[in-house]
Amino acid sequence: MSLDVTPELLERAQQGEVDDAAFVECIKTSLPYAWEMISGLVARLQVDGGDFADNVEPPPDEQARGQLLRVLASDSMRGTLERYFGVKLAFQNCHRVAVFPSGDSGAYRTFVTPREQILNQSPELRDC
Repeated sequence: MSLDVTPELLERAQQGEVDDAAFVECIKTSLPYAWEMISGLVARLQVDGGDFADNVEPPPDEQARGQLLRVLASDSMRGTLERYFGVKLAFQNCHRVAVFPSGDSGAYRTFVTPREQILNQSPELRDC
């Protein structure tokens, strides 16, 4: 299961739309490693500036890796986090998360090319 959904949030969803704030809180509590990774990168981008902020360190364990995969593979979770933080998220391999300023970014377009994916490969990441 991807998320720990409270009975209250489930009831809210059954009655109609769930707002981003409630969904963000669910993501934050359900996927703490992914939340810390993404929110930390957003903070780094805001403080340091630049074209993007990224993580190149593999997660400490499979549970953490799974959290990143789940949050970034889900269109609803990914889109909600992008709106919440006002950024664009990108993902390579099983752990390289990158945060870009929202809007049209040449750095983002480059990051998501097949060339960049290929250049980001290494034998130790084969089965990550």
